Amino acid sequence: MITLSLVFALFLVLLAELVNGWTDAPNAIATVVSTRALPVRVAIPMAAFFNILGAFTGTAVAATIGQDLINSKALDLGTLSAALIAVIFWGTIAWHFGMPISKSHALISGLTGAGFAVGGLDVLFWTGWQKVII
Repeated sequence: MITLSLVFALFLVLLAELVNGWTDAPNAIATVVSTRALPVRVAIPMAAFFNILGAFTGTAVAATIGQDLINSKALDLGTLSAALIAVIFWGTIAWHFGMPISKSHALISGLTGAGFAVGGLDVLFWTGWQKVII
């Protein structure tokens, strides 16, 4: 059943991807375009193709974030929404001040904070965190 909280969470997903696209996508082509190694008309489709290819073939980071760091029982639409709001807020603030950041780190931090707020330290998988920290 589609609920208002599900629609809101999906809206936040789209907004987070918008923020990610406008702040991270230019980094992929900035060097080759500014040095004129590739024209913009070639660099943009090439970056789009390889970003999509990476999303479909490189799932190890997503698996680590989704399974190895936080107990999934602590995550519901509320905690996921809180994590996405953190990603959107941090990404927008960092973009405003010209700070380079990682949205993956922001997502991990948002999920960790939201999970911790719901279930305390018990929801964190410390063996999974060793992979991230080390």
